[in-house]
Amino acid sequence: MAFIQSIEFATDRSGEMLELMRKWSDDAIGSGTAQRATMAADRSDPGRYVMAVWFESAEAAAENSERRETDTYAAEFSQLCSDGPTFRDFDVIETYG
Repeated sequence: MAFIQSIEFATDRSGEMLELMRKWSDDAIGSGTAQRATMAADRSDPGRYVMAVWFESAEAAAENSERRETDTYAAEFSQLCSDGPTFRDFDVIETYG
């Protein structure tokens, strides 16, 4: 079953965060653990963001979490956050469009 992890956070260092997430996505998507990722800015709360990461399954997400590289990115990510991160895990029921 497809799986999405959302990560909600706030930062005043969005440029650095975007750079880090581009490196992470090249690595994680390139290694095959993640399928794609989207980062979105909250229009009504400047500086607040949500990232959605798609995985083939919850097991693939767990495999990604166990990677040494993920620990490194997570530590850098947390340092750039002024609030959060808050993680939520979702099983995909249906996809439209």
